[in-house]
Amino acid sequence: MAEVRKEEDTVAYEIVDRIAWVKFNRPEKRNCMSPKLNRQMKRVIDELEFRDDVGVLVLTGEGTAWSAGMDLQEYFRDSAAEGLKGVRHSQREAYTWWERLRWYQKPTIAMVNGWCFGGGYGPLFSCDLAYAAEEAQFGLSEINWGILPGGGATKVAQLLMPFRKAMYHAITGENLTGKEAAEWGLVNEAVPADELKARVTEVANKLLEKNPFAIKATKDAVRRVGEMTYDNAEDYLIRAQESLDHFDSEARKEGTRQFLDEKSYKPGLGSYDVNKQKR
Repeated sequence: MAEVRKEEDTVAYEIVDRIAWVKFNRPEKRNCMSPKLNRQMKRVIDELEFRDDVGVLVLTGEGTAWSAGMDLQEYFRDSAAEGLKGVRHSQREAYTWWERLRWYQKPTIAMVNGWCFGGGYGPLFSCDLAYAAEEAQFGLSEINWGILPGGGATKVAQLLMPFRKAMYHAITGENLTGKEAAEWGLVNEAVPADELKARVTEVANKLLEKNPFAIKATKDAVRRVGEMTYDNAEDYLIRAQESLDHFDSEARKEGTRQFLDEKSYKPGLGSYDVNKQKR
């Protein structure tokens, strides 16, 4: 009988040059999300969120999968055996860390190195950006075993993909390659597997050059305004900028100074030097 993985071992991470590489770490189960993994993932992202040595969080998977979704035995069958209380408890453990990741303090990138199925669409959407190996496989297989894509997966497909493609993807259960996932809008870009980490590192380093408070405000704005009318969004963005100016008052001044006085950068071509900003 295979040794049961300890809860603290279901998630692994390392920090390299201000990038936190966080891994689903159940390769023997294609990184299916179990109650243990969900609890540990929340601990890990809580620990990393406000660390000064972390500027970007990358979520990926150990082995050949990103995440094959929810563990059918531990998340579904074992929880259901405990009745409604068990079901609700396991749901909260998963949805809580997905929600935390959606509104995370630092920018986040999903690096989809392999299988991404069903429940995996929750944390995929929670990340701000997503890059995939061309060889990766994306699927909503729920229809094949008699249920609908729940836990937000249907909403993720509907939000990120054109209507006809989302509908086809959900009701046929057919998989998409990483390349197709990029074409259909599930991820930003797909590259060959051996180039994936380098591409994600390149993007992460671009984000590290930006003002972290401005990135957080922008992340929130992009997610919020999608549900607003134009007038409400316009007002929200005006107030959000006022709040950002109040909280991080030196940012706009320093960016303007470097552009007008030093002429050291052009906003349309790059970022101002955040290291010169007073704190």
